[in-house]
Amino acid sequence: MSEKQVINFYLSNGEYGCFSNFSRHHIFLKDKVWKTSEHYFQAQKFSGTEFEEKVRLAATPKEAAELGRNRKFPLRKDWETVKDDIMREALRAKFTQNKELKKILLETGDAELVEHTANDNYWADGGDGSGKNMLGKLLMELREQLKSEE
Repeated sequence: MSEKQVINFYLSNGEYGCFSNFSRHHIFLKDKVWKTSEHYFQAQKFSGTEFEEKVRLAATPKEAAELGRNRKFPLRKDWETVKDDIMREALRAKFTQNKELKKILLETGDAELVEHTANDNYWADGGDGSGKNMLGKLLMELREQLKSEE
């Protein structure tokens, strides 16, 4: 029996870099254009406040992430319960609004997608497989949904 293919990704300029939330692919959500899915995701920590727009207008996804992690801004109370669904929403927009990205995602077949970095134990694999790899899991979930919609 052959082992399941594993596709590791992390850097937006690396192989499968389009799976990174830092990849420079605009999305359109909430009647606005967002420079990256990272911009959208981080801004939703402050949905309905002036900080949401501040994050949306950040020059780079790195800057958006830094603003999103800044606790000088009041984090929405329900963040821990809604963050996965907000990421789902951002990913669905990204991979349905950008046809080339949808094609790349679908072409991964049934490979396991892993955000591989020691920098994150929730969205990534923690670098050693101990992390939750939620970004990879949500991408695989979306891939299955897109296949069934084809």
